[in-house]
Amino acid sequence: MNTRRLLAPALRTATAATLAAGGYLHAQLYIDGYRSIPVIGPLFLLQAGASIALAVLLLIGTPPLLLRMAAAGTALGALGGFIASRTVGVFGFTEHGLRPAPQALLSLLAETGTLLLLTVWQVTLAGRPRAARPPVGTAAWATTRTPPG
Repeated sequence: MNTRRLLAPALRTATAATLAAGGYLHAQLYIDGYRSIPVIGPLFLLQAGASIALAVLLLIGTPPLLLRMAAAGTALGALGGFIASRTVGVFGFTEHGLRPAPQALLSLLAETGTLLLLTVWQVTLAGRPRAARPPVGTAAWATTRTPPG
């Protein structure tokens, strides 16, 4: 059995799982009280919805580069918000350490896992040989086309 054939679906599924986990954690935090925090609450809900929607799209089939970039951007945004909320604050909102526990730590693991899996996935795609196609406009290309009709 070809390992490469199994690697892409496994990475796609694992990435969708970590992305959905991060979305679920943000939805849970929104329900558990973040919804009452101006600006932050809606951002948690937006992050949850985007993560879960992207996870579903990843599971539907082999996604294009744009979808993988959106997943990476969502994970990076969540990590950036996490770091900012513990350093400079976000819209006047600050937190300390890994609170709320255990969601803060689990979210960090999920978002970091998403980024690592997407990186591995992209590296494996970059190393895959592409089908050779003759350049457009060459004699070889012209002879491979079927005549209209």
